[in-house]
Amino acid sequence: MNFNFENLSRLRIVPVIVINDVEKAVPLAKALCDGGLPCAEVTFRTAAAADSIRAITNAFPEMLVGAGTILSPAQADEAVSAGAKFMVSPGLNPETVKYCQSKNIPMLPGVCTPSEIELGLSLGLNTLKFFPAEAVGGVNLLKSLTAPYKNVKFVPTGGITAANLSNYLAIKNVLACGGSWMVKDELINAGDFAKITELTREAVALAGRAV
Repeated sequence: MNFNFENLSRLRIVPVIVINDVEKAVPLAKALCDGGLPCAEVTFRTAAAADSIRAITNAFPEMLVGAGTILSPAQADEAVSAGAKFMVSPGLNPETVKYCQSKNIPMLPGVCTPSEIELGLSLGLNTLKFFPAEAVGGVNLLKSLTAPYKNVKFVPTGGITAANLSNYLAIKNVLACGGSWMVKDELINAGDFAKITELTREAVALAGRAV
């Protein structure tokens, strides 16, 4: 697959979205692109996830679309078939990671402890999701973890907002941050795509100032 997690470093933000209605997928993707953020992690928490990814990648083939909450090899296969370019999981399941590696599917598993980071390193991973970021210690914990693991890159996700985004992006080892504040469920369900575009533009501006 033509993807490397370093691609995320130019975007700095990965919108984490939950789609219940596939009809909302393409307008949502357009709102993100109009806001300057052609990227999304569509979580596999709903029955509409795969069809939403398929609709978005068909409408916006250049958009960087990944699949989140991938908990098994079967889900990874389903997501790739739908057009997802990378997988994201809340934890580090060696079986799922090894399967994705065997299929050349980029995988970003979640970690929040030194032991989990070292498990990731033992599997040949050098980019990991830091999750749930705010709940486990936020910026201070992540800074502590980057000291002994200087060559590991992180994508903090979980509790990231416009208020703390810059603090995370200021950490050298952070490639990008995952967040949902610009794509809140109530905005998607209400079809308020103009507001999503507005919040996305604000997020892109914040990320630019944090560089």
